[in-house]
Amino acid sequence: MEPTRIEILNELLAANPANTFARYGLAMEYVKSGALDRAVEQFDALLATDPSYAAAYFHGGQALEKLGRRAEARDYYRRGVQAARDPHARSELQSALDILGDD
Repeated sequence: MEPTRIEILNELLAANPANTFARYGLAMEYVKSGALDRAVEQFDALLATDPSYAAAYFHGGQALEKLGRRAEARDYYRRGVQAARDPHARSELQSALDILGDD
């Protein structure tokens, strides 16, 4: 039996916990499988080592929204707007924040 993507990515991270590509891939695999809490854990870990990884803020915020954790999603988007170096990424994060609005 072949290993799953999640197993492969976990092996890569065991060998190099700072591998941002593998960490992001693992988070996205958890999103796809519906394991949103685990995805958020991986986005948090990724952002702890690479706070400029804009896609992690966006997809982490979306996962938090799906979990009903709107205040945390808002915080993710805000931090992403501040950290994003790319104007397009910054715009997408700002749009997500605007759509979410204030409670």
